[in-house]
Formats: sequence, structure tokens, C-alpha cells
Amino acid sequence: MDRAHEVENVALVGTMLKLRVDGRDYEIDLREISRRLCLATDEQRARFEVSPSGYGIHWPKVDEDLSIDGLLRIA
Repeated sequence: MDRAHEVENVALVGTMLKLRVDGRDYEIDLREISRRLCLATDEQRARFEVSPSGYGIHWPKVDEDLSIDGLLRIA
């Protein structure tokens, strides 16, 4: 299976989503990308899954999916 992205070091610190994608570090404010994640509890936000293909991140307790391309605003 081809990988869309190499996603590593995903962490949530307050409202900031920190992650490394394809060797570059990013910090993204959840308030700018997902109302659903902002309203979720810390426990709900802490449980996430990075897709094996590196396509996106899924929060099962929040029922939220974000693509890596969308997070990084890649067209």
C-alpha cells in the first residue's frame, strides 16, 4: 500500500495539534479546523488513530476525521 504521508509524533497540547508530517513539524490550532474537536473533552481528544496509509487522523469518541492534506492545506 502506498503511503500518502509519514505521520509521527501526534500530540494535543491545549488547543494545539502538534505533529510531524514527512519530516516537518507542524502546530495547528484546533479552533481553526474543527469545532467538534474544540468542544470535545481532553479524554475524547486524547484518543485518536492515524490511518495506516498516512491519509488522516480519526477521533472515534468525537466521530471526527481530518485529512492530512486538509490540515496542511495541500490542494
